[in-house]
Amino acid sequence: MNIKEQEILQEFEQAKAILKGHFILSSGLHSDTYMQCARVLMDAKRSEKLCAELAKKIENKLGKNFADIVVAPAMGGVIVGYEMGRQLGLPTIFCERVNGQFELRRGFELEKDARVLVVEDVITTGKSSLETFELVKKFGAKIVAEASLVDRSGEEDLQDKMGVAVISLLKVNVKTFDENNVPEELKNILAIKPGSRFINK
Repeated sequence: MNIKEQEILQEFEQAKAILKGHFILSSGLHSDTYMQCARVLMDAKRSEKLCAELAKKIENKLGKNFADIVVAPAMGGVIVGYEMGRQLGLPTIFCERVNGQFELRRGFELEKDARVLVVEDVITTGKSSLETFELVKKFGAKIVAEASLVDRSGEEDLQDKMGVAVISLLKVNVKTFDENNVPEELKNILAIKPGSRFINK
């Protein structure tokens, strides 16, 4: 981890955004660590600082004028998506689940052939992102890249899995377990589901 990444990690630690315990992630996987980006994003100055760094990293890789719009999956991507749009000078919309499927609501739409940057707070398995990709493609728009504050997927070739450039501010290696392989020490801790995917509508 380089100095810049250590500074970024420190921002998460200061925001008490790295939680320890027994968590069931939105993917259904179990983990002893949860990245609660909402804690980081509740501070507007911290959010601006981190998203400015991510925007710089994206433009260094993709150049200027690489996208027409930002699309973020709710809930986790809404705030970071808005701030990334502000940093990059792009309009931002978000998709949300209706009966378990992502849809555009609130009058949001995508133009055919629009170049889309998909923005998440945290990538774990990439499931939400891939579902967002499917939605974007239904409109005939094109995904140019995926961006996130944190990549905790543990995937060496996440870009291959996603099929587009993946640019994250921070890469964190955290172990995850499926429900049949949860370690004994975690089984003894009450599991909580902090993600929004499990909220009953």
